Amino acid sequence: MASKYDLVVIGSGPGGYVAAIRASQLGMKVGVVEKAELGGICLNWGCIPTKALLKSAQVYEYLTHAKDYGINVSDASVDFKAVVERSRGVAGGMSKGIQFLFRKNKIDHIVGFGKVTGKGKVEVTNEGKKEIVEANHIILATGARSRELPNLPIDGKKIIGYRQAMVLENQPKSMVVVGSGAIGVEFAYFYNALGTKVTIVEFMPNIVPVEDEDVSKQLEKSLKKAGIDIMVSSEVTSVDTKGEGCKVNVKTAKGEQVIEADIVLSAVGIQTNLEGLGLEEMGIKTEKGRVLVDDFYKTNMDGVYAIGDIVKGPALAHVASAEGIICVEAIAGHHPEPLDYGNIPGCTYCSPEIASVGLTEKEAKAQGREIKVGKFPFSASGKASAAGAKDGFVKVIFDAKYGEWLGAHMIGANVTEMIAEVVVARKLETTGHEIIKAVHPHPTMSEAIMEATAAAYGEVIHL
Repeated sequence: MASKYDLVVIGSGPGGYVAAIRASQLGMKVGVVEKAELGGICLNWGCIPTKALLKSAQVYEYLTHAKDYGINVSDASVDFKAVVERSRGVAGGMSKGIQFLFRKNKIDHIVGFGKVTGKGKVEVTNEGKKEIVEANHIILATGARSRELPNLPIDGKKIIGYRQAMVLENQPKSMVVVGSGAIGVEFAYFYNALGTKVTIVEFMPNIVPVEDEDVSKQLEKSLKKAGIDIMVSSEVTSVDTKGEGCKVNVKTAKGEQVIEADIVLSAVGIQTNLEGLGLEEMGIKTEKGRVLVDDFYKTNMDGVYAIGDIVKGPALAHVASAEGIICVEAIAGHHPEPLDYGNIPGCTYCSPEIASVGLTEKEAKAQGREIKVGKFPFSASGKASAAGAKDGFVKVIFDAKYGEWLGAHMIGANVTEMIAEVVVARKLETTGHEIIKAVHPHPTMSEAIMEATAAAYGEVIHL
């Protein structure tokens, strides 16, 4: 006899497990179909283990620059295997944490691969065996994987994706990173900090191309200062892997160049996991690799919903989590607000870090808005000077007529911990003058937000 649930979630990434827990809190009987580790890509192969790697790189950087702080350290060296093992241990601990939350909330982990086979029916395949699970509601939360380019096929050895980049057996002496989005620049920073010679190749005119141009220029300057080679407006046309290493053919404005490297990391974005879910058979509509949903994540098939990387919006863990909560609250008959995709923070954890939300200056001007722009460099921050982290700035953009906070763009140490102030302020429709009059603690990096706002309104004190 088929198991019966109020809700079955296919996939246990941040959107999936958060949706499951919230549904359980609302009194639903919940099952989660997951063939791999609980927590999905984010906890096991994405957000969390990469931050552990980056922390190791940061600690090593502190040790190698300890003299700048009046501390003498000798013979600091990298144990690459131990760095990787620590990262995997952190990921394993987080996955065990999800197992605990499932037990606490009485959520069933249904091991296997899930496929929608009819109204309220999920076929689960595990080691060749199939079973049918029944549910009043089904949420698809299957996430995404590394996108492969035809001219850059990932072989897992010389041309790798982010998963292999986290668990290489040996540290490469040289690496070409193709793509300079968050994944690309984070791994570029990590490997460069540990001593690998890194070259970034970016097709667009600026690295981190989704960011404000001022942020892109500052990051390029900082990464070059750290010893990373950067090629923009360039394209990898092919990679020859026949020899010991890789010969990377790069098309640039000045003609073809060949770069030799041990490893090529393909970081050219992600591809949604939609295969085998029964979408075509069930007539569930998709467009450009995304499932079409309404504001509460309902598909065109009654009782089937989709959240996370496989639907509209940025492919970010915190977005998937928010979507999961909204989706199950709507299912439960509550009346949640639709998610405001214009107020989603984005964070990149290279060094210096990047954090942003809202419109860039270019986007605001393209909308024909009259704007006020304020910028405060960390070189003028007492806390940044004391910490030896003067690279970067906070940039804020306000509507000149109505005072609406249109966007904020930060680059510097710990800015990923600062962006939430802007997200909350924008949610509460806070004006620039309210930020200026809100007393910020001194000395902190966060007071740069107030200083940048004061600069936008011609009231800055410390510039």
